Amino acid sequence: MSIPPLPLSIQKFLPAITLILAGIIILVVILISLLMSQRTTLQTTINNYDKKLNSTSKELLKLKNQDQYKRNESLQKNIQEIEKTYKNAVKTFETIQDLKAQKQKTDSYDKLFAKTLSYLSELNYASGEATLINLDKEIASDQDKFQASFTQTNPIANASANNTLPGSGYSLQKVSTDIGEFTVALIGADMDSTRIIIDTASDSDCRDSCPVLSLSDYVSRSNAFAGVNGSYFCPAEYPSCSGKTNTFDLLVMNKNKHYLNSDNNVYSTNPAVIFQNGSMRFVDKASQWGRDTGVDGVLSNYPLLLSGGNIVFSGDSDPKKGSKGTRSFVGNKSNIAYIGVLYNVTVAEGAHALRALGLDNALNLDSGGSTALWSAGYKAGPGRNIPNAILFVRK
Repeated sequence: MSIPPLPLSIQKFLPAITLILAGIIILVVILISLLMSQRTTLQTTINNYDKKLNSTSKELLKLKNQDQYKRNESLQKNIQEIEKTYKNAVKTFETIQDLKAQKQKTDSYDKLFAKTLSYLSELNYASGEATLINLDKEIASDQDKFQASFTQTNPIANASANNTLPGSGYSLQKVSTDIGEFTVALIGADMDSTRIIIDTASDSDCRDSCPVLSLSDYVSRSNAFAGVNGSYFCPAEYPSCSGKTNTFDLLVMNKNKHYLNSDNNVYSTNPAVIFQNGSMRFVDKASQWGRDTGVDGVLSNYPLLLSGGNIVFSGDSDPKKGSKGTRSFVGNKSNIAYIGVLYNVTVAEGAHALRALGLDNALNLDSGGSTALWSAGYKAGPGRNIPNAILFVRK
């Protein structure tokens, strides 16, 4: 059977139709080619990502096996132990410097401390810390023996037992308390005939490399007849005082009517004593005092030991206050002012001794290597040079 010819009306469009069909076929072929190319590229990309994911998974598994968290935790612990060891080393060094200021022999301590530094320089922190602990124990043991066993050539050993306060002048006596017997050297002065002043080596605030003087220099230049070291400060020989040597942070008004550290509100919660004509006043917070220059002197320190005849300090967590040593103080009984030094006491034991003596009020002063007491010569000290002092001057 033969195929009938296409109608003439269609035959005349046949070339155009052929052309369109050819174009469609070519377009389909191009699209298929592009899709195949994109599929190949996509597969390559997927393969690459799959490889990276596989590699990352292996690294993660490796990290998990190494337990980085535990390793970092262990490293942090080691860093804390190293910091602790270095801080303890600084404290021990400063203790040795205090003993040097008291003219005590420290040769054996110096050798052990040098050994500690040698271990630390070799990163042998365990041995360094162990040596440091042994050194601290040796210092504590030796100091207990030193403070408790004065030789017969030392006047402290000859102090007489006496719980009665002297009316005036210098006295050295052993005081019986409910917690033991303690030795105290003290100077009394009637405030009706005595002016109490604070002398400072600097006449204005000082932030580093501040001037200091010996207690005898303060006594001499103010024509005083007695004196005692003043507030806590940062000695030049302390490593922790680098950048603030010989500074003190507490409020003081000196004999020239200049207030020092007046803007230091951080320490305004510490006690203070105010000296004025014929009397002295104790406040438990320096912020309770204004900036009156009509008084003779103001000095802040801590802790307050007695208030109204009662003990107000019975100890805290500070190991320095809890260790035995020489402790300076200022206090009063009615209109008699007292300055002095307690021997071989903690700060809390000093409060018990001063209450047993019958003082109304008393404030703790700086101690250790800074301890100094003057009455016609040094009765204690001289210790290191200091930035301020409490002085008795005749009216």
